[in-house]
Amino acid sequence: MSEEAASRARALNGNASDPSKAPNSNAQAPKSTSDFKVRLIAGSVMALVALLLTYAGPRSFAVLVLGVALVMCWEWGRLVRGQEFGPALVIHMLAVVAAGVLSELDLPALGLAALMIGAIVLAFMPFASRRLLSVAGVAYVGLPVVGMLWLRDDPSLGFEAVLFVFAIVWGSDIGAFVAGRGLGGPKLWPRVSPNKTWAGFFGGLTAGVLAGIIFAQFIAGTSSLVLALTGLVLAVAAQMGDLAESALKRHFGIKDSSTIIPGHGGVMDRADSIVAVSIVVSLLALLENAALPAHALFGL
Repeated sequence: MSEEAASRARALNGNASDPSKAPNSNAQAPKSTSDFKVRLIAGSVMALVALLLTYAGPRSFAVLVLGVALVMCWEWGRLVRGQEFGPALVIHMLAVVAAGVLSELDLPALGLAALMIGAIVLAFMPFASRRLLSVAGVAYVGLPVVGMLWLRDDPSLGFEAVLFVFAIVWGSDIGAFVAGRGLGGPKLWPRVSPNKTWAGFFGGLTAGVLAGIIFAQFIAGTSSLVLALTGLVLAVAAQMGDLAESALKRHFGIKDSSTIIPGHGGVMDRADSIVAVSIVVSLLALLENAALPAHALFGL
């Protein structure tokens, strides 16, 4: 027993002399700064690629959207079904690709039908208690694909409309980060997302309103009030999309949907707000002007 006690004492002394093994060590501080730099670089590169492919035209934008969507299909399968690959992933991807191609061919209604067929097929596959969530993945990934391609295909304002969506989502994200870190305060929903605060929430909404006012100066025929209100509604949707994905990850006990993006986690972790915003924009277009969805977004 004395030898065992001496061994434990040596282990404790070794941990104390090695800061990397000490539980209260400050050795992680440099890593935090490094992580922020990685996040900044990766985020900047992703934003630049997205802007370039959006500007290049509807077909290039479709390649971007479908590429992102296929990774999201894979992440959804890992998260919900616990499978990296398998028949369910193939069905999920085929349904989303078919919806995207049909939407790009100006057949969004058939694209929605393709998603419905994929969801029905998945519903009859054996996933026990996770069946509904597996089916929901088809809508979660597929509806934003149809909505964003439909929006970009608006002949006169498609590019501007997608830029507006990006501005709301990115602005809301940055505004929430800055306000949350700078002001702190009460937590928004600690059980779901421990780091989010009410200050961050309202910071994100403020950024959405400002983005709407700024865009109104460049879109002829619209008004600052209309786009400010639109920006507010979409910023709320962006925050709700972020919280919904956080709740899903918390339900399955994971931090990130994957580790494919350095410093950010998975594609779902970055696209959660766009998923919610694109669905709200699509509903708005259906109600206002289905033939010209971008015009409906700008209140024209």
